[in-house]
Amino acid sequence: MQTKQEIQALLAGVAAVPNHRLGQNFLIDKNLLEFLLQQASVTADDIVFEVGCGTGTLSQDLSERAGAVVIVEYDRLMCRITAGVLAGRENVTMINADALDNKNKVNLEAMQRLAALRRQFKGRLMLIANLPYQIAASLMCNLVTAEPVFDAMYITVQKEVAQRMSAGAGDKHYGILSILMQAAGNVKLLRKLGPDVFWPAPKVESAMVSYVRDEGKCSLIENPDILKRLISVFMGHRRKMMKACVKFVPEEFSGINEWDSLFETARINPQDRPEKVRPEQYVELANAVSQRLK
Repeated sequence: MQTKQEIQALLAGVAAVPNHRLGQNFLIDKNLLEFLLQQASVTADDIVFEVGCGTGTLSQDLSERAGAVVIVEYDRLMCRITAGVLAGRENVTMINADALDNKNKVNLEAMQRLAALRRQFKGRLMLIANLPYQIAASLMCNLVTAEPVFDAMYITVQKEVAQRMSAGAGDKHYGILSILMQAAGNVKLLRKLGPDVFWPAPKVESAMVSYVRDEGKCSLIENPDILKRLISVFMGHRRKMMKACVKFVPEEFSGINEWDSLFETARINPQDRPEKVRPEQYVELANAVSQRLK
């Protein structure tokens, strides 16, 4: 793992400086990096997806422990640095691109490579990364419902994103990210991080968080795409009543007229606000809609 001085030297070698716009704050506490890796318990059977590799300090250890690592890094100079750091590591695929093709789609090249590796390795598929703050929530929302299926995530994110991941119904941080992650798995706050463990120090606090897919919960979800679409509609109008939000549903659902019956099936009070509805209730509502559309 790289020290602050080693990171600075690598950056200087390509005449680069941390890009604030890209959220380039490098974790410089080796004990915390090791803690995150220990929590993930990476083995040679596992596939790891890393987004935002920076100077490759986490990438080095991932490549030594995992069967395969796929890295997506937007910054061309960071790709150049990390390629040098990982020279000779044949189990690493590096992609110089945006991790999101658009707000609702993860980089296609990366997902195709991960799908191919999924057929080769028998272990878990995991996201392990110090995520760029700007894309963290959108990336995780997409990965929770993506193919290939992600078994776990062990990540460093802005504290506010960690709160959104774990918030319960009625909490001010409760939203689309909370519902999707808790509907499909279990979220755990691993450790809070102060600004001083990063260089340069960000203006906000951060946290290490884990998400582990729950097969029991996932088996209850009939159609992840419908679930995601419905959550987006209702939480997009979080302070309206549920019954008032149905006029905003996409065209594919516009033929459904029995929303009161669907709410009853999902044990939802039509006068409740979307921010008060629990993840499992959204799953039941999405399943009822899925059945109605068949």
